[in-house]
Amino acid sequence: MNLPNIITLSRIPSMFLIVGLMYCDFPGAPSLAFWLFILCAVGDWFDGYLARKQGLVSTFGKLMDALTDKIMVVGLVVAFVEKNEIPIPLALIAICREFLITGMRMVAAAKGVIVPADRGGKRKTMTQLIALGFLLGAPMAAHDWSRFVAFDLTLFVEIVHRIGYFGFVLGTILAVWSGTRYVIQHRTVVFSDADTPGSGHAS
Repeated sequence: MNLPNIITLSRIPSMFLIVGLMYCDFPGAPSLAFWLFILCAVGDWFDGYLARKQGLVSTFGKLMDALTDKIMVVGLVVAFVEKNEIPIPLALIAICREFLITGMRMVAAAKGVIVPADRGGKRKTMTQLIALGFLLGAPMAAHDWSRFVAFDLTLFVEIVHRIGYFGFVLGTILAVWSGTRYVIQHRTVVFSDADTPGSGHAS
């Protein structure tokens, strides 16, 4: 287990901590949740950079990097649904898409084919994470920043929340688009009954 993989896997317990902080009512909890989320986002970039720089890029790292991103998104989406900040239909679409694509990648991997995340999937994930960041930022401004400013932040908080909400709507649209592309591009590998020989297989 190398350092990039440790950083990658650390996002799983971090997700639980972020969600836990979302339900805490002590001063500073929303800020802690937001900045821990930002730290995870920085770690998401840094683990890949470190792996490439140190020559530690591996199949495990590629798969777990994508999987931990999905775990982070799904965990926060479930929490925001419970708080009535993300509609259930959007959450179901996002979650079903992640399970579908992860399942297909597992089937491909079982046949010796490693399918990395494409640009469409990365844009989708980035959009979702940015949207979730705004949704986490709204309560930070409402409950923590408001303690230190003399003016009303209600409008600002509403704008931040709306950016997060509509950002997640856009992320859901990208999820459907990229998921559809993924199924079309890799259907021959995933839905074929026979193992797929040839180049691009894991050794």
